Amino acid sequence: MKKSVIGFPRIGQLRELKFATEKYFRKEISKNELINIGGSIKEEQWLWQKEKGINFIPSNDFSYYDGLLDLSVLLNVVPGKYRNLGLNELDTYFAMARGYQGEKGDVKALPMKKWFNTNYHYIVPEIDDETEIKLSGTKPFEEYIQAKNINIETKSVIIGGFTFLKLAEYKGEKKAKDFIHDISKAYIEILNKFNKLNLEWIQFDEPILVTDLSKEDIIIFEEIYKEVLKHKGNVKVLLQTYFGDIRDCYDNVIELDFDGIGLDFIEGKKSLDLLENKRIPENKILFAGVINGKNIWKCNYEKTIELIKKIKKNTSNVVINTSCSLLHVPYTIENENNISEDIIKHFSFAKEKLTEINEIASLINN
Repeated sequence: MKKSVIGFPRIGQLRELKFATEKYFRKEISKNELINIGGSIKEEQWLWQKEKGINFIPSNDFSYYDGLLDLSVLLNVVPGKYRNLGLNELDTYFAMARGYQGEKGDVKALPMKKWFNTNYHYIVPEIDDETEIKLSGTKPFEEYIQAKNINIETKSVIIGGFTFLKLAEYKGEKKAKDFIHDISKAYIEILNKFNKLNLEWIQFDEPILVTDLSKEDIIIFEEIYKEVLKHKGNVKVLLQTYFGDIRDCYDNVIELDFDGIGLDFIEGKKSLDLLENKRIPENKILFAGVINGKNIWKCNYEKTIELIKKIKKNTSNVVINTSCSLLHVPYTIENENNISEDIIKHFSFAKEKLTEINEIASLINN
């Protein structure tokens, strides 16, 4: 069986990113020094995943502050009060995240909200009637190329347009449905650029699909992806969900032209039932989230293998996946020197979960 990871922590094995950003804020290191530290963290974890035989290694899951903030910048959703400061691109980004008080002006940070049922908080995108959603950044493409330069093929991870529109705060008369055309056009351009780079897989994260959806919500979701998927070209598109099941839209999702569908079988109480009641078409790959991405405990191999066997009875094309990004667990137990062996032996952090994925796949394959 092939193996996948939805996302990996970006803080660094010894919290290098935290210390580097704090130094940057104190003007103790330059922009280039901060970027170089971030680059080293990314390459280190890509190499770890390759070493553990992960077939679908994520890129663009790294962030200097927040993934939804990254997407706001990528889609040109930067409110005027931050643009008008006249700062460089990185400092404008941090002004949105932290606020800015200095010679250029005085602005507060964008609000934060809890990321679904986790303790992580995201920066809320702010959209007004003058906002022009369009592709205006290069981060996903640069990270894919960076990984390619060290001979690692990655799947690019981008939060989906539907989740973005649903989580945004609207400051004018326009609402999510008024931006369907613009956001679809931006994601089509993303696919066009990745086609030129010969990317094999792109992962669109749509965790909002596990929440209660109205009929209008499902219509918006379908309108976006019916248009976007017409332009996927040679890029295979994975729709990734997590933090629950997609009972409100499962039938709609499996009928769309996705090449892969990622379901959470840990928190998704109905995921197995949905699969048993209606099989995923054979031309699609099921990315089965069976390794818990949110807890710190070792996986029960026997129960996990039994779950995978049940899943495989209903679809033959299965990839072992984490249930969500490993962002929500610590980096590794390797540096936990103050915890006794009797306790630490029960723990599995992000790096250790790579071993679990690899070992479970080997047990099933053999």
